[in-house]
Amino acid sequence: MNYTLISFVVLYLLGTLALGVWAGTRIKNTADFAIAGRRLPLIMVVTTTFATWFGAETVMGIPAKFVQGGLNAVVEDPFGAGTCLVLVGLFFAAKLYKQNLLTIGDFYRQRYGRGIEVFCSVAIILSYLGWVAAQITALGLVFSVLTNGAMSETTGMIVGTMAVLVYVVIGGFLAVAWTDFIQMIVLVIGMSVIAVFASDLAGGSGQVISMVTSQNLLNFFPQPSFTEIAFFIAAGLTMMLGSIPQQDVFQRVMSAKSADTARNGAVIGGVSYILFAFVPMFIVASAVVVMGDGAMELAKNDYQRLLPTFVLTKMPLVMQILFFGALLSAIKSTSSATLLAPSTSFVENILKNLRPGMTDRQQLLAMRLTIVAFTGVVLAYAIAMKGTSIYDLVSTAYQVTLVAAFVPLVMGLYWKRATTQGAIVSVAAGIAVWVMFFPQVGGEELSKAFPGQLAGLIAAFAGMVAGSLAPQMLRNRQEPRKAMAGLTPQ
Repeated sequence: MNYTLISFVVLYLLGTLALGVWAGTRIKNTADFAIAGRRLPLIMVVTTTFATWFGAETVMGIPAKFVQGGLNAVVEDPFGAGTCLVLVGLFFAAKLYKQNLLTIGDFYRQRYGRGIEVFCSVAIILSYLGWVAAQITALGLVFSVLTNGAMSETTGMIVGTMAVLVYVVIGGFLAVAWTDFIQMIVLVIGMSVIAVFASDLAGGSGQVISMVTSQNLLNFFPQPSFTEIAFFIAAGLTMMLGSIPQQDVFQRVMSAKSADTARNGAVIGGVSYILFAFVPMFIVASAVVVMGDGAMELAKNDYQRLLPTFVLTKMPLVMQILFFGALLSAIKSTSSATLLAPSTSFVENILKNLRPGMTDRQQLLAMRLTIVAFTGVVLAYAIAMKGTSIYDLVSTAYQVTLVAAFVPLVMGLYWKRATTQGAIVSVAAGIAVWVMFFPQVGGEELSKAFPGQLAGLIAAFAGMVAGSLAPQMLRNRQEPRKAMAGLTPQ
């Protein structure tokens, strides 16, 4: 057990806790707690949007998927995830910012009423189970690896989660924004230095690129068949569109000091994420060159340990400190916001409907208590799902928001004829068709023939159009008849 390395990790964790406590002294109301009082400058919006996705799966999940299946295997993340932020910046940030909303659920209430607000908020909250569970799983893995197995993964999950929980409960999104700012600096510097060192171990970047090209890992597009193309498109759209109606994305964009800052921060953050996600891919490709078949064996059987094992067995202490600092930065930046987001949505869009007379101080207390309760639920879920891959936990998290919440959001912003009836039909149709493609419901053949989330998305669009236009068309047909009836002699 490397006590020097562990000491540096503990000091780093204590430093982020101190920063969270400091941020907590600046929290005055729910707007400060949920969206940092809408005061963040461009550089902090960029770092916090970049940190939205740069989590456990980016460092450990995506690279292992890449060395096994190439770029085609990671279309969902980072390409879909990063494009999500770009789309948010280009088409959603300014429009939503000008409405001065506290949560994304507030938009559904103002546009469609409380029923759609509650239902979409529930869908959004549930989608966070897999996402946060992936980060907690990674924390457990990191502490287990650091202690050479002396600390079990379950204990590591508990310890890591508590370290994040404290500063989120105290400092809210202001603490998240400041820790993201520091952690992303540590992440970028640490991963960049490690990439250079890994390249040297592999005999230079030319050796790494040669291995990548010889294995056809740069192939991005699928085989030219209907099924392959359909699943490829569905994988890209799951996080690209399904993540747009998410509270953590909304919080990070709405915390900006102006609409222009919100738009530019999201676009820059999204592009930066896609580009920098290639760094851990390069590091793992270097590991394959250095470790040979041993690396590929780990990638197939226990890929989440591949990168930590490479660093611990092939690199000096300084690189190990940089790596685990960067890795913890990635995990903590994502897990902190994703603990906060569903809790604020629950209080603002569900609890306030049950207790409409709550004061701002009561809401703030309720948000903090909800964070604690949600953390307990998701920690139990992560422990129960132990053994499920980090990448799979993340990739399935946003299918429910893709089929249920995306269409009412985009159509509500860009189609004036969208109605509450249309939103109800859209949500119902999207979820019903999606569920029908579950292997347990529609059978294995149906689920393998066409992606359920894409079928659900198409049904949601069709439901919105039909549900909005049908009543209007019916009224238009009835009005001439009523007029004719009024002219008929009695």
